Amino acid sequence: KRRPAHDPLIVHIHDVAQLALLAIDIPPIAHDLAQAFWAGPLTLVLKRGAHVPSSIASGLDTVAIRMPAHPVARALLQATGFPIAAPSANTFTRPSATTAAHVLEDLDGRIDLVLDGGPAPIGLESTVVDLTQTPPVVLRPGGLLLNDLRRILPDIQLNPKYMPMNGQSTSASPGMLMKHYSPRAHLTLFDGPLEVVLVAMTDSAQRLIANGKRVGILAIEEEASTFTETGARIISLGRRDDLAQIGRVLFGGMRALDAQGVDAILIRSFGQEGLGAAIWDRLLRAAEGRVTHVR
Repeated sequence: KRRPAHDPLIVHIHDVAQLALLAIDIPPIAHDLAQAFWAGPLTLVLKRGAHVPSSIASGLDTVAIRMPAHPVARALLQATGFPIAAPSANTFTRPSATTAAHVLEDLDGRIDLVLDGGPAPIGLESTVVDLTQTPPVVLRPGGLLLNDLRRILPDIQLNPKYMPMNGQSTSASPGMLMKHYSPRAHLTLFDGPLEVVLVAMTDSAQRLIANGKRVGILAIEEEASTFTETGARIISLGRRDDLAQIGRVLFGGMRALDAQGVDAILIRSFGQEGLGAAIWDRLLRAAEGRVTHVR
């Protein structure tokens, strides 16, 4: 993966009882969250126990733990009988792999085996909650929504971290770097009133193409026809009202445009409510913070 040592790994378990092997001073709320949301897209950051090597946690005194819901992942964990510390199956900073083909795209020849469990059902990474802080903090929004967490943790705060690539500080969880989930093409994120954004994206595409650049646009079905005459390559992410579908295919869309050899990818924000917060987070990191705000 070419993953740096300062980016910690998530430890995956198949049984809540394994928490006691990995963490110490586990607060009761951790068990409440586990009962409500595990197995599922929730990672808990807890105080690291002695059985977890320092290298797994990048030298921190905390450990990130998750219980995946996918039957193939659970079968693997049950077959080993041990927790498994593992990263996502992609080259570091590339868009996450959501199919076995994506894994081979990045890692063929550098890994021994791919267990193909089919396309990822959510397509976005887990929500990371740091329970070592008071009040608890969402470090990375993901597949579990903030409003669902607030049923158990009314005072939980959303405070995602965006750390520089050249920094030496260690993040408490994977997915904290400003450059992450990035396609090879230069991705620009547009934000603002919808009609103004669509005009700005059209103008940007036409300008880039006039300068000899190959342009790709990730668009929703209702808006794709807006860009037809620009000459850009367009990939549909699904319908406007289906953020779950947009999340499922987002990384695949980035990879598909990379495969077509585009130089630039344009995409708009889908808001920051519900799953939109996780999509915004991934797009902001994929764009390395490049946001064109229009009004």
